[in-house]
Amino acid sequence: MAVSPEYKEYILDLLSDVDGVFARAMFGGAGLYVDDTMFGLITATDRFYFRVDEINQPDFEAAGSEQFIPFEDDPKKSQMRMPYFEVPVDILEDEEELTRWAKSAWEAARRNKKPKKQKKKKA
Repeated sequence: MAVSPEYKEYILDLLSDVDGVFARAMFGGAGLYVDDTMFGLITATDRFYFRVDEINQPDFEAAGSEQFIPFEDDPKKSQMRMPYFEVPVDILEDEEELTRWAKSAWEAARRNKKPKKQKKKKA
């Protein structure tokens, strides 16, 4: 199963006020990026999540959002949690709020981005 093209386009349209946003296919879903920083994801089951950290996660929790669990159907792997929370429906319906939450997610992703590994030079 893969993310539906219609849902992906719907989300990208909602995020049109976020400069430079684009989607990249991954694991049946899509990662949402600005520059080279992934700040959101769309799952293969058409669910939409933003990146969180200790600064913006309380907003998602207060809205009753669920955390992304990548292997929900596999009891051995279902303990795995990722730093993404589902975007609340009422936020999706408010263009200005959605843009604000998207920028907050991008900032969370940038704060927590691991530096790229340097390739070792051959002697």
